[in-house]
Amino acid sequence: MDLLPDLWRQDYWLPPGVTWGDMEQLADSERPRPQDLLIALPLALGFIAVRYVFERFFAPPIGRCLGVKNRLQVAAASSPHLESFYTQRSRQPTQSEIVSLMLSSGKTRRQIESWFRRRRNQDRPSQTKKFGEAAWRFFFYLTAFMVGLACLINRPWFWDHRECWRQYPVQPMERAHFWYYMLELGFYVSLLLRISVDIKRKDFKEQVIHHLATIFLLSFSYCANYIRIGTLVMLLHDSSDILLESAKMFNYGTGWRKTCDSLFVVFTVVFLVTRLVIFPSKIIRTTLLLSMEVFEPFAGYYLFNLLLMVLQALHVFWAGLILRMVYKFLKGKLEKDERSDEESEAEEEEEDKGGEADCYWGKSQETLNSKLSMLTTSCVLNNLTHHRSSVADRMRKAQ
Repeated sequence: MDLLPDLWRQDYWLPPGVTWGDMEQLADSERPRPQDLLIALPLALGFIAVRYVFERFFAPPIGRCLGVKNRLQVAAASSPHLESFYTQRSRQPTQSEIVSLMLSSGKTRRQIESWFRRRRNQDRPSQTKKFGEAAWRFFFYLTAFMVGLACLINRPWFWDHRECWRQYPVQPMERAHFWYYMLELGFYVSLLLRISVDIKRKDFKEQVIHHLATIFLLSFSYCANYIRIGTLVMLLHDSSDILLESAKMFNYGTGWRKTCDSLFVVFTVVFLVTRLVIFPSKIIRTTLLLSMEVFEPFAGYYLFNLLLMVLQALHVFWAGLILRMVYKFLKGKLEKDERSDEESEAEEEEEDKGGEADCYWGKSQETLNSKLSMLTTSCVLNNLTHHRSSVADRMRKAQ
């Protein structure tokens, strides 16, 4: 019963010497209230609906203009026994499981491995789906960045970060910043709600952690009136996300390799500068050090900085993936997103060669069998002919 009142204790949320009564100096429209966060849920549902319409009706025509085409895939042959194993146990059977499947299905090892490769390729997301997801994020990040830049570029804390803490926390909230916050919060809630049906990548767990940390960070910073520094964090992240999604869009199209490579180079530079240089040296330094010029540390101060540290750890993780892509790019081997969780192109080629090999081996077997059959027939006929001639000679001699 006492948990909820304890949660809103002013020494958790406000610096020492500041009370909730001091916050009442602001008008209701200028003061962030926890119940305002409920607006994010209908906004998230609205984003999901808009995204469905966008990916259904707008993304495909844009993709066709960029030459996005789905790959032709060879369907796996119907096999209820292997299908049951694939759906209920594992998509990639071990060697011992393959031996067991050979005994139960009557297929060879190569046939079973080829069947599972083709079956996994059937579940791969199509190029159209991947393009639609990248295009949706691109248009949102571009819109959010333009809106955020428009409502922040004339604000004093955009240029002087000490202004983020002047008279904190009794700082009036502008309606433009309120809606900027709510739209970003609603968008990340929609990503979290859709993450189970979106394209699953290798950093799936990191993506879940990122979305949860971002949602919690936005919610906490809003309630604690960290809105000024929070808007800077959102603007900084959106700047590189625009380039990432645009590079993906051109990567899924045909004939845009140079454009994709150029965008990838620009994205790499912007990401490394914004996430590994500006974010720790400006944002985290501002929240850790410059804020202490105005107030003493309190519980909200430690929690807010802890969440920023989690984001920074994710930045380092993704920077490692990006640098791997840069290494492959410089060697001329970059083919796809390092986070991709799809079947490799080498596996597809192996599948095609394996299919050809199986087909060739089948034809060879048929040819060999036919030759053996002809040879056997010829031997039998020769034996019969020889036997007849010998019988005829014996009869003539007997006569």
